[in-house]
Amino acid sequence: MTAHMIVLGATGDLTRRYLLPGLTQVLHLVEGGLRLVGVAQDDLTPDAFREHVRGVVAEHPGHGPAEQVRALADEAGFVHGDVTDPATLQQAFTEAAAEGDEPVVLYLALPHVLFRDVISALGKCERPAGLRVVVEKPFGEDLEGARTLNAALAAVVPEDRTFRVDHFLAKQTVINLLGLRFANAVLEPLWNSKYVESVEIVFDETVDSQSRGSYYDRSGALRDMVQNHLLQLLTYVAMEPPLSVGPSDLSKRKVDVLRAVRELSPEEVARSTVRGRYTAGEVTGKDGATRQVDSYVDAKGVDAARETETYADVTLSIDNWRWGGVPFRLRTGKALDADRREVVVRFRPVPHDVFTGQHAEANELRLQLDPDRMSLRLNVNGMGDPFDLETVQLDTELARQDPTPYGQLLLAVIAGDTRLSAHAEEAEEGWRIVQPILDAWAGGATPLVDYPAGGAGPERPRG
Repeated sequence: MTAHMIVLGATGDLTRRYLLPGLTQVLHLVEGGLRLVGVAQDDLTPDAFREHVRGVVAEHPGHGPAEQVRALADEAGFVHGDVTDPATLQQAFTEAAAEGDEPVVLYLALPHVLFRDVISALGKCERPAGLRVVVEKPFGEDLEGARTLNAALAAVVPEDRTFRVDHFLAKQTVINLLGLRFANAVLEPLWNSKYVESVEIVFDETVDSQSRGSYYDRSGALRDMVQNHLLQLLTYVAMEPPLSVGPSDLSKRKVDVLRAVRELSPEEVARSTVRGRYTAGEVTGKDGATRQVDSYVDAKGVDAARETETYADVTLSIDNWRWGGVPFRLRTGKALDADRREVVVRFRPVPHDVFTGQHAEANELRLQLDPDRMSLRLNVNGMGDPFDLETVQLDTELARQDPTPYGQLLLAVIAGDTRLSAHAEEAEEGWRIVQPILDAWAGGATPLVDYPAGGAGPERPRG
């Protein structure tokens, strides 16, 4: 049974950087093969589009037979037109030429402001029996927008064929949270407020807004990262044991966590959040090279009056039996001094210190993303005086993921597996948590603090 993938925005940055390379990695795993149909407003002929695909996949040859990768380009179809026009979508379905209930993936590789119009147009089309719709984050711009978008999607495609994809959920370390927690008798009994003091979920970047200023300025760090990626990570850290790792059971447990997250009042927002925006400075990248970064407000497409944050630091509480009283700190920022992408579980100190005059460091479990590593900090007796304490770190590097997260995500969509996607209720609950923060920030509850590019970010207030 052949699978068909229709990509709206087929000549865009997302398709070039992630979707086409991801497809080359998984083509050999798609039983029955896959046919690509691109849709874009670019004035291209089908032959010109095929040449464009050849150029991209030449840089990402994939892992399967070379003839499969060549066929992806050679047999690709192309439709030139407005993606919000029902006639364009209908033409794309005709070009795909799916038979019976063959899977037809409609991937919206588009700016999120177009999602609603595309879905409205989709409702006016004769849709294939095997249609699946994929939308990227951010899913809406606020709570009301997410509800409206969910209602529109529900009118044209069932929930089990709707994919609100999040490539974070396909990362090796994130998936390993399930095995780490629910397949080890050592950790799960300690995974609660009795033993855990705090949890940090961090995604710091040295990269700045670069050429994405016009997009980022209408989003900001809270919408772009916290509302989706970091809250999804929080659900994996904090969920109760699911009955199975099936899509329905996992989603139920994730929704339970999000429902238990306490909404912040304006006063709590002022105490529990920090927002910042980078100014000019010098940033050192992963390769050790330094570069000068201009102030965010000077980037093309940025309106300084919007006061869009490039740094967000939010502390949340989960009001349930397992996590009551444990702070969950979610932090992300751009143009910072280091790339730090990790989940840190910090355990409480021992109730009685038998090593008089010595301080036992808190045990920490660190789960790092990109590269995927896991480390555990423990206290042991030292190498000198056997009754002195010393802290050691047990480290393991996880096997490099293959396929990459986007390859995993695409394979799941083609197979109809929604585990790497967010359920409708997850999306809305995420906005329920974030909306009061957005509203309070708009009302001036938390000042926008400047920080120099290449620095550690704004200082967090004490108390």
